[in-house]
Amino acid sequence: MTLALKIQPVRKVLRVNATPEIAFDVFTAGMSRWWAPSHSINPSKSPLKQAIIEPRVGGRWYEKGEDCSECEWGRVLAWERPTRLVLAWQIDAQWRFDPKLVTEVEVAFVAESATVTRVELEHRDIERFGESAETIRQAFDSPDGWSGLLAGFAKAAG
Repeated sequence: MTLALKIQPVRKVLRVNATPEIAFDVFTAGMSRWWAPSHSINPSKSPLKQAIIEPRVGGRWYEKGEDCSECEWGRVLAWERPTRLVLAWQIDAQWRFDPKLVTEVEVAFVAESATVTRVELEHRDIERFGESAETIRQAFDSPDGWSGLLAGFAKAAG
């Protein structure tokens, strides 16, 4: 019997100069303002026009290209505005949508003061990438991964 190796989640914490409501809204409804266009997986190769999260449990998380093509990224698993969001990341190790793959991205928005929110992101279940898990974890944890994306988010939110 082979035991699956547990891969540590990628965790990021940052502070933004915004209320939890504003931070949540910028993260979700305003994702197109901060998601890096280079992080498109659209098979049509059309440049990224919008990154969209539908605001409800079961909603789609997807991108829309300049040619109006759409490419799925995942689904909304929890929508608890303004404190918590959980998304199913369904992009495989080859950066293609895979409806059978589900890893989770949880984002918490915690008020630290009237004007500062701590944002805690955890990308977990990375072992579900199988043999590619450690390589994918390194990509998520790299400056071009969640760190770079969240830097764009912090700028847009604050």
